[in-house]
Amino acid sequence: MPIDYSRVKAICFDVDGTLSDTDDQFVQKLVKLLSPINFLFRHRDVFPSARRLVMFTEGPGNWVYSFADRVGLDHKIVALGDRFYESGIGVTSEPYQLINGVREMLVTLRNYYPLSIVSARGRKSTFKFLFQFELFSCFTAIATGQTCVHTKPYPDPIKWAAEKMRVPTSSCLMVGDTVVDILAGKRAGAQTVGVLCGFGAEKELKRAGADLILENTTDLVDMFVKARSLPL
Repeated sequence: MPIDYSRVKAICFDVDGTLSDTDDQFVQKLVKLLSPINFLFRHRDVFPSARRLVMFTEGPGNWVYSFADRVGLDHKIVALGDRFYESGIGVTSEPYQLINGVREMLVTLRNYYPLSIVSARGRKSTFKFLFQFELFSCFTAIATGQTCVHTKPYPDPIKWAAEKMRVPTSSCLMVGDTVVDILAGKRAGAQTVGVLCGFGAEKELKRAGADLILENTTDLVDMFVKARSLPL
């Protein structure tokens, strides 16, 4: 089903793989880890296998997280992750990476729509990402994995963000790179856009019910400029 642009009054964004170039960071770390045994790979090129492995883990990872949510453990898992983060476990000196063009996209779209973050990651790391790139001013609401009792793929954080943006959930557009983003959006009654610059594959995003698939999150600008004649 194509996007009904007239319905869109607010936009919700996932972070990892949607605004942050997290998947490529994971791939590069895996390439570094596998490089000592590159003789095991075709043409000694580790990158294609590392990329496939990172993309493969998205499906099982979503299943595990969804199961934890159903049995009421997801909130505890995210809180535990934040405690690890505060204690320095898993903290890296490497900065986050912003997908090219995302800042410009957000600056343009915030002039026409209230924007929100709807992420399953913890509050500490989400805020660190937003602080690093000075993006707080772009968003009306920031929903992390700890904001609601249930997080994605439940619709709760999108409903919470919609309330903060003062629009009905049916007027929201949920933008994300994984199945859980699309499922959360559909369950909230929002329209959904799946992006291919992160962890998800086109086939599974379509199967989840994405109303539109884009190669990159930043394609949203052109999409709305053409559909709504918004000046850049």
